[in-house]
Amino acid sequence: MSVAGRELTEPKLSPDGSYVAFVATMCGSSAIVVVAVAGGPERVLTTLPPPAAGRGFGGGCFDWLPDGSGVVYAAVGGDLWLHSIAGRAVTRLTRHGPDVRVEAPTVARDGSFAVYAVDQAEVWRCWIDRGLPAERLDDGTADFCFDPAITVGGTAAMWTAWNVPDMPWDAARVEHLTFGGSGTESGRTVSVGTGGVHQPRTMPDGSNITVRDDTGWLNVWVGDRPFVDEPFEHAGPSWGMGQRSYAVSPDGGRVAFTRNERGFGRICVADVRTGEVSEIARGVHGQLTWVGDRLAALRSGARTPTQIVVYDTSSTTTGTWERRVLAVGPVVGWDSVELPEPEEVTVERDGTTLHARRYVSGAGRTLCWIHGGPTDQWQVEFLPRVAYWWSHGWDVLVPDPRGSTGHGRAYQQALRGEWGRLDVDDTAAILAESHARGWSVPQRTVVMGGSSGGMTVLGVLGLHDGLAAAGVALYPVTDLADVAARSHRFEAHYTLSLVGPLDDVGLYRERSPLTFAEHIAVPLLVLHGDVDPVVPIEQSLRLVERIRSSDDPTHRGTVEFHVMEGEGHGFRAVDNKLAEYRLIGDFLSRWR
Repeated sequence: MSVAGRELTEPKLSPDGSYVAFVATMCGSSAIVVVAVAGGPERVLTTLPPPAAGRGFGGGCFDWLPDGSGVVYAAVGGDLWLHSIAGRAVTRLTRHGPDVRVEAPTVARDGSFAVYAVDQAEVWRCWIDRGLPAERLDDGTADFCFDPAITVGGTAAMWTAWNVPDMPWDAARVEHLTFGGSGTESGRTVSVGTGGVHQPRTMPDGSNITVRDDTGWLNVWVGDRPFVDEPFEHAGPSWGMGQRSYAVSPDGGRVAFTRNERGFGRICVADVRTGEVSEIARGVHGQLTWVGDRLAALRSGARTPTQIVVYDTSSTTTGTWERRVLAVGPVVGWDSVELPEPEEVTVERDGTTLHARRYVSGAGRTLCWIHGGPTDQWQVEFLPRVAYWWSHGWDVLVPDPRGSTGHGRAYQQALRGEWGRLDVDDTAAILAESHARGWSVPQRTVVMGGSSGGMTVLGVLGLHDGLAAAGVALYPVTDLADVAARSHRFEAHYTLSLVGPLDDVGLYRERSPLTFAEHIAVPLLVLHGDVDPVVPIEQSLRLVERIRSSDDPTHRGTVEFHVMEGEGHGFRAVDNKLAEYRLIGDFLSRWR
């Protein structure tokens, strides 16, 4: 149940509101699927080439043609394709080549052209009905370009851009390119805030709408002011393209948006004229589109397996929007499981309130599971792995150390220059408080995490002795200088803001778990894919060697290491997922 089922992403209402198209992935194969809003059988639209699916609440795979006759989508292997609903031949729209990554197509309202991103660094336009070659739109001054959009009248394109060493949540801008009468460039402008900005689009009246955190919280903005100014996040970090955390009603009178309430989700709607906010439904929502009196969304929750839903927005009474479920991702069987709702946990440390969530099993042992990123968060959505270990008698404690999203800009930005210490110390403080509250004892506590969360695991074990009996590190960062030198392009400069200048060799060595690996005296399980492009497997190999060769004989042999063949950063193949559960289960069985 935990490794099977479909991944659902990017539901989008058709232009007439009668259908929803979405991307479904199962056993490594993806397709765009269409289902009627009124209900009925799902129909697979795309065959070959397969679409390049997003993940989770991201997207950036496809857009509808304005007349609903088909979709323009980014395919695996690169390039854009046009696929007709009527079953006519699939048309290749671009020819960038197999080594180019094409994402986030958006089609103009008259259907004449689409804009899209290439290799996360360029914005291009391809003509759908003129037979002209594709052309580049950005001026090449940005290191990264995300989420191109087209204004309501089709007279301009806009996109999010930023330059290293910043990440998109540190400092970004919106670039605008205005088209002349013949479609040629007639002007460029740049809109800059004081922090992160993304999802640029326009309202029906032409006003710009974005998500910005200038006021300290990532809120929806219209023009140069917050549309809803509140201490909740309205979007997640821009780890990929295609996030759609808000949607404007067709008449421009209302805006639906997602709200992150310290990890718990809710969908709300605000009146443009009065600013009044109505709370519609609980649950983590994303990928919103609004056509007519229908609002489509991807919805999930601790007790809600991931589903695609449509709300009837015709009612003006708060909280009375009728919801219809059109598709469900996870397999049958989850419906009969009484899944847990986590409780919110706060811990005070050095004048700062730290945050966590706890899934209570009540058996007196804790699995502290640290998210990756580190600029990220596990919201209270459907998490099969958490449910699995909870069902085996583990309290699952999910900490949000500083650097996590969902708690405002100051909380997230606090990790700048402090990665490898502040996140470790915050997690240690949350663990110590869990013991003080009697939830478990160190002898029945295990810390687990992947990627940067794996680095935090190693830090807790190596720098805070006595808080946990063991650790599980999945593809962990162990050498920060090596990550900076060899990681993929999007994160290659991440350490510059989170650690410091690359020439500060001593600082990078001090923060890297390899430096204190010999201090890890408890059992450790390490799993790593052999083709990981983000954190090379050599990092885990060196960690294991360092622990096993410790001068202290009591430390030798405390690490168990397994290579996951053919896997990158995270495990995708079903056999490897099953192996992960088995290996971790065997390891955890020692602390029952």
